[in-house]
Amino acid sequence: VESKPRRWILDQTWLNLVQLSDLPPFAQILTQVSQNERAWRTWFDHPAPEDTALPDGYEEKLDTFRKLLLIRMCVCVCVCVCARHYISESLGQQYAEGLVLDLDAMLTESDTRTPMVCLLSMGSDPTENIERLAKSKGAPCRPISMGQGQEVHARRLLANSMTDGGWLLLQNCHLGLDFLDELLETVTMATPESVHKSFRVWLTTDMHPRFPITFLQSSIKFTNEPPLGVKAGLKRTFSGVSQDQLEISNLPEWKPLLYAVAFLHTTVQERRKFGPLGWNIPYEFNQADFTSSMQFDFYFIIFLLIVSSCPRPGEVQYGGRVTDDLDKRLLNTFTRVWFSENTFSDKFCFYKGYSIPAKAKTVQDVLQHVEALPLVDSPEVFGLHPNADITYQTNLANETLSTIINIQPKDSGGGAGETREASVQRLANEINCVSKVKGQLQKMGPLQPMNIFLRQEVDRMQRVINQDLNLPLSAGTIIMSEDLRDALDCMFDARIPRLWLRLSWPSATLGFWFSELLERNQQLSGWISTGRPNQFWLTGFFNPQGFLTAMRQETTRSNLSRGWALDTVTLSNDVTKMMREDVLAPPPEDVGGVYIYGLFLDGAGWDRRGAKLTEAPPKVTNMADSKRQPGGGMVVGLYSCPVYKKPRRTDLNFIFSLQLRSVQPVEHWTLRGAALLCDCK
Repeated sequence: VESKPRRWILDQTWLNLVQLSDLPPFAQILTQVSQNERAWRTWFDHPAPEDTALPDGYEEKLDTFRKLLLIRMCVCVCVCVCARHYISESLGQQYAEGLVLDLDAMLTESDTRTPMVCLLSMGSDPTENIERLAKSKGAPCRPISMGQGQEVHARRLLANSMTDGGWLLLQNCHLGLDFLDELLETVTMATPESVHKSFRVWLTTDMHPRFPITFLQSSIKFTNEPPLGVKAGLKRTFSGVSQDQLEISNLPEWKPLLYAVAFLHTTVQERRKFGPLGWNIPYEFNQADFTSSMQFDFYFIIFLLIVSSCPRPGEVQYGGRVTDDLDKRLLNTFTRVWFSENTFSDKFCFYKGYSIPAKAKTVQDVLQHVEALPLVDSPEVFGLHPNADITYQTNLANETLSTIINIQPKDSGGGAGETREASVQRLANEINCVSKVKGQLQKMGPLQPMNIFLRQEVDRMQRVINQDLNLPLSAGTIIMSEDLRDALDCMFDARIPRLWLRLSWPSATLGFWFSELLERNQQLSGWISTGRPNQFWLTGFFNPQGFLTAMRQETTRSNLSRGWALDTVTLSNDVTKMMREDVLAPPPEDVGGVYIYGLFLDGAGWDRRGAKLTEAPPKVTNMADSKRQPGGGMVVGLYSCPVYKKPRRTDLNFIFSLQLRSVQPVEHWTLRGAALLCDCK
């Protein structure tokens, strides 16, 4: 496609606009954006573009759905807001508003033959609410967690409940699917005289592909998603705290500490919605973590916090779920900042406007304090940059749209246009035109560490390029396997087929994947044909850890005369002020090492003049280079910044850590979730 006219336009946005220009109302949009660039940039940079008039008369000539299309193409962060407007206008306001689960009202819809199935969502368990409702109705509630060998006990509890009108609560039924058919037959086939009229069956389950469809059809389905926001989270937490628990200790530190644990409980759950910025792994923190932390506080912290140091609840209770080392660092940072002697001072606050109710004596006093909190929380409350909300809204929109694409019909359809199979076949033929790398590795010295690494990279690239992309779909010469069906669906939707991902790398779209394929191929081809480059694109390697290891081996060999050993050689780094075009030679021999480029800062910005971390500019979530030059400031520390291959921050994507200079304390960037990414798409 033609190049984008201005640098401020994102690559993805320009590609979207090119695609949008095929629709009649937007035929001139590429020309309009180029000629009226100032108006479009003003609209794009507006804090709420969905509530701002569209440039070039589009505000008057577009209906709600086509406005949604344009905003989806330009400002993905606003998609969910605009989608609510469209749904409200098309179907009615009630379909665009959240629904509060009312178990009591749902109970009146059920009967002895109709089970009630709760589809569990992360961080939410309705067990407490069901038990509380059973107590208010005077019905005995009999919970049992399903699993291997639990069917015998479940049958006994079922018989008892059917006789005396109790409620049978089967938890985690996805672990005991074989019992469900028997349960449904017992409940539906029983005569009305043999079943107490108050008898009910409740189930909780994770989604499972083998869950019996007949059971779902015969039951009432509901879900209970955790509340969003600090206010809703604290209200739910303290609605389960009794006055006796609040007064369990006369020490003045108890009530502030209890509130601090509740705030931590809400924070660790709220950070999940921000994806990798919040937690590398989305842990399932629930009410049991808060309850155990509250008990731990009473028996240990009150005494030991005053007398001497002791483990904090983040390390003991919440830390038990955390498996990622960097997530442990984040959790310990929270508890180190929020659980100290300062917690009991009058001036302490978690964030501006989020203080501890020091004078609260009853649960109702605490709830009144919580009621005064804002309905919408800034990400800064959780230690994140305001831009984190953009990441959350974008991920939510992409997830929603991906679901819509996955459930759309897959039929070829009729009409005179190109068929779905022909479209995929044409795309496969285009991809097969990639030139294959042929090496001269023997001439370069096959036993050198870097050349061994290069040969491994070339072998993997050959496997990717040699994938069987020639799909004879229209000829009917092959059987449609599951992998081929997935390839057909994904390529038609511009996504990467599952089979390709096993051999290659994840990417946002098939177009970006193919562009990266060409760039990776170009780097390896250039290395082989023209010699070792002066700088390396770290993203272009399948195994960047192997690249760094080869560099260490090479440096060690060149310094054997000085007694260097590989085990004692460690990585160090320096962020230079050079641009890519400034690098005309490799690092000096006395320094060693390599120049790398192409890393993106996530959760932070970069002061190029001061060579240190700074806050990211508004609405810029990933930065390759910052041209903002904030005021000076003395560097006070080095932040150990993790480097990942892709935005998903797992151990499989972790490469190494860079030491970046910072004016702020390193805890500031830990809470921000600052990291470096090889690829931000």
